[in-house]
Amino acid sequence: MQGASATGASPLTEAAFRALAGRALHSELPEKGIRDNAARVPAPSDFDLNPDLAPEAAGGPVPRPAAVLVPIVARGELSVLLTQRTDALPSHAGQISFPGGKIEAGEDARAAALRETQEEIGLSADFIDPLGFLDPYRTGTGFRIFPLVAIVREGFQLTLDPNEVADAFEVPLSFLMDARNHETHSRIWRGGERRFYAMPFEQRYIWGATAGIVKNLHERLLSA
Repeated sequence: MQGASATGASPLTEAAFRALAGRALHSELPEKGIRDNAARVPAPSDFDLNPDLAPEAAGGPVPRPAAVLVPIVARGELSVLLTQRTDALPSHAGQISFPGGKIEAGEDARAAALRETQEEIGLSADFIDPLGFLDPYRTGTGFRIFPLVAIVREGFQLTLDPNEVADAFEVPLSFLMDARNHETHSRIWRGGERRFYAMPFEQRYIWGATAGIVKNLHERLLSA
């Protein structure tokens, strides 16, 4: 794993982060709406920077529910644990993401996030203290993601699933919570320009839904 010092925002202590999370996060998510039509166009989403695509999303299929863990590692300086997907995956190959995946039938978002984290990187729930949920995030690829924010205590050992995860690394929370590091980039997608958040860190390119979820964490904790 990789860590580094950041410039800009002052590092949050674990106690301060827990206090902010207690005020800003959703303690639970209602099961109704996870798989029904009420979940069509939630905010925030990939469409926030691309409002012209929102009507297409509203008329499309109901997004598939997924859950991710937003792991805040309780070191001397808090850090965020991220993964890099393998190049062989059929979707989002090589991209940086949070551990997580689809919510299976009979499973809630919390259970799915913890199960997928165990399967993908071998991080046991024994080291994870869930704090609450961010707002669901709608992606342009047809998913509605439920991000579970958690404190991860030190002492864990990771075992990466080589079929899904090429690497796991840490980024200082202070870097990600500094709005000066929240960039807006664009590229051509489906014949038109698509804008998205990006937060380049050293040799890592954090962008898309992962950056959008980090942006929502910043807004929830520090911009209210």
